[in-house]
Amino acid sequence: MTRTKPAAVEVRGLAKHYGSVVALKDVDLTIAAGEYFVLLGPSGGGKTTLLRTIGGFHRATHGEVLLHGREVGHLPPDKRPTSMVFQSYALFPHMTVMQNVGYGLKIAGLDKASRRDKSAAALDMVGLQGFADRKPHELSGGQQQRVQLARAMVLDRDILLLDEPLAALDAQLRKDMCLELKHLQEKVGITFIHVTHNQEEAMTVADRIALIADGDLIEVGPAREVYRAPDKRFTASFVGENNLLTGKVTAVSGSEVTVDVAGEAIKVDRRGLDVTTGQEVSMSVRSELVRMSLGDTDDARPGHALMGTYNEAVYLGLTTSHLISVAPGCEVTSRVVDDLDDLPAHGAPVRVYWAPGDLRLHTS
Repeated sequence: MTRTKPAAVEVRGLAKHYGSVVALKDVDLTIAAGEYFVLLGPSGGGKTTLLRTIGGFHRATHGEVLLHGREVGHLPPDKRPTSMVFQSYALFPHMTVMQNVGYGLKIAGLDKASRRDKSAAALDMVGLQGFADRKPHELSGGQQQRVQLARAMVLDRDILLLDEPLAALDAQLRKDMCLELKHLQEKVGITFIHVTHNQEEAMTVADRIALIADGDLIEVGPAREVYRAPDKRFTASFVGENNLLTGKVTAVSGSEVTVDVAGEAIKVDRRGLDVTTGQEVSMSVRSELVRMSLGDTDDARPGHALMGTYNEAVYLGLTTSHLISVAPGCEVTSRVVDDLDDLPAHGAPVRVYWAPGDLRLHTS
């Protein structure tokens, strides 16, 4: 009989309180071995608290942390199969790159020759061959972050915890480092758990994403599903650029729900949710899936379109966002790659529409 391999990380009913402040609320989460897992959410939502509790830097108020099936709540960080990459580079300024990378090995009692060999291999892994004798102040921000990665990887622990590792880098370097991190994780095959509030960063590296806000685990899923098919309203509002529509349910027929939005009967898939007539619900559709028409079009099917008035265009280089008011206080964005040569006048009547499967129903 084949035995199932334990998950790399399992969190059960984990809570963390700071006096009256609840930082984590009974979180349950499982992360597979060899997975690149991202904790995504707004600042102060509990992402770093969860990461640090997994690593042993915080003690849970209640709940369990299991690493490879073993409960580790009583173990300090250096006794867990984890290593940490911090937001600040935390390099020793008086040490060389080689000495920084090998510092943990020295504390562990490894002999000098073994430290040198393992540190050199770690530097090679992060692309810093030839930098061994430099001091941290002689390196760029990206190079310093690579040194910190090498220092964490050299310990040969199979769960790497990354706390906002790219936050201090400029936009272009952050993009480059995202790809480097993803390739490094694929190369070494260990579990990466990465905290960020940056959605593009999360989408670039993650196999799966957990969205955390106000101490709650809102939603977990593959990166593409979290982006294209969010289950919760909060996910739709936080990840990417979604249009949120609200209205009252006027009919439920099998798998189809009809919702009154600004006087229009909008059709949406029920998704197996518990929905009743008269209930207030939300719906979301990504801005890049919304199209705009200045007149009648066969693509705008009844129940999947709204009339509105044109407000303005926002040119973003690769894309242009068209802003359309469909009801008082409700604006819909249609983001397109191809721009219109002749923009509608402000206040001109336009129709916005989407494919039937692109609108998502939310009851929470």
